[in-house]
Amino acid sequence: MTARWVVDEVKDQRDLQITWQPFSLLLKNQPAEGTPYYDGVLRTYQMLRVMESVRATEGNDGVFALYWELGARIHHDKDREFDIADALEAAGLPATHAEAFEDERFDTEIRSRHDAGLALTGDDVGTPIIAMDTPGGRQGIFGPVITAVPNSEDSLRLWDGMVAMMSVDGFWELKRTRTRRPEFPARPE
Repeated sequence: MTARWVVDEVKDQRDLQITWQPFSLLLKNQPAEGTPYYDGVLRTYQMLRVMESVRATEGNDGVFALYWELGARIHHDKDREFDIADALEAAGLPATHAEAFEDERFDTEIRSRHDAGLALTGDDVGTPIIAMDTPGGRQGIFGPVITAVPNSEDSLRLWDGMVAMMSVDGFWELKRTRTRRPEFPARPE
């Protein structure tokens, strides 16, 4: 939902250049093998391998195209068992990147990029993480966690408020208990 908010409502209005980075719940939470949670996060980890294969040849735009397609299949279509080669083709990318799904050669890069995000926020966070350069240097923040994409005006107020908080030395956290499930807008095209 946070990605939809930034891409659909904020990016163009604030002239943002976005670099998509991997974050792995498999690495972060280290669930026990053989549990349903492990199986789910292992599959998404394997998708990160494919994304890093795409990054190596297609760059950040290719990563975004695949990320958008995977998100649509998982969150809109409620399909977690799709063929990764089909998703690559739907994103306009070579299906040969599907070979990276089982390729451990991408694990070091994923770990390095994942750890770089946590180095900005600390380990007591999850996803999403947003990082940016502020007057005090590079900063990262966990969130915002949102259940719906706000209208355009509220989206910009939320972004500007987040940027202001990140630029204040000593600011660490805001939190309240979530009482609503995500409300996804239309499937991205």
